[in-house]
Amino acid sequence: MLMHIRRLAALALVASLGVTTLVRAVNDYEAEIAAWRTEREADLKADDGWLTVSSLFFLREGQTSFGSSQRNDFVVPHVPSVAGVFELRDGRVTVQAPANARLTVDGEAVEAAQLYPAENQMIVALGPVSLWVHLSGERLAIRVRDTDAEIRKNFTGLDWFPVDDTYRMRAKFTPHAEPMTVKTMNILGDIETYTSTGYVTLTIKGRETQMLPVNSGQRLWFIMRDGTSGADTYSAARFLYADAPDAEGWTTLDFNRAYNPPCAFNPHTTCPLPPPENRLEVRIEAGEKSYRGPGAH
Repeated sequence: MLMHIRRLAALALVASLGVTTLVRAVNDYEAEIAAWRTEREADLKADDGWLTVSSLFFLREGQTSFGSSQRNDFVVPHVPSVAGVFELRDGRVTVQAPANARLTVDGEAVEAAQLYPAENQMIVALGPVSLWVHLSGERLAIRVRDTDAEIRKNFTGLDWFPVDDTYRMRAKFTPHAEPMTVKTMNILGDIETYTSTGYVTLTIKGRETQMLPVNSGQRLWFIMRDGTSGADTYSAARFLYADAPDAEGWTTLDFNRAYNPPCAFNPHTTCPLPPPENRLEVRIEAGEKSYRGPGAH
């Protein structure tokens, strides 16, 4: 009898320790996601975050004057009234300072400089404002970052679904016979081109699903839409990254880390739309919700 009681007590202790371990694992995971979300918002609000992008101007062949005066072709607040001239000629973009003046380009004071094509991104710096060449599909534009941007000042914070561990899923990666080119439209109608080396298969709410990632360094990048898009989440797309598959082809898709592209907050950005393979009918009630503050569209 005593032996039986001891055995039951031992089993109860093991069960208790198992529950404690499970609770600790859940709490650790929720803390990990909370820390990631805090970092995500901090990155958005940083001096070089997406909330500081304040303008986008598509260049036309020839010269484009820029400055804070309304007499310029491209009006840029918080810079001199006459700041300089961009010139697009045969796919080449240069910048010219005003007469008897210089511009800071890539950290150096110059009268003129070629911005594109260039080995590295060339930045024109004017106080709190920086300007550089941006490629949207095949169109060349000037993108502006302003650390005093109104969108940044008026940002109201992110909104998320509650963390749900069931949306952290194992997925099997299957390589394509050959890397494939993925062409998808962005929100401005330009075609963006990516490379995909395979697809993943996973089960979402009991339904076997295939998704198409594109290559992003050593990670897999998913541009996706699901049944919550346009209602609870941003209508155009959400982004999700996953680690490269292991030696057996497995990776993990954690939809609690799905987040909005910059165009959800900022009309001066360009974002790709999902390829057909990633337009899911199932509702994925995890990750970042729609932004409702100033700049949302």
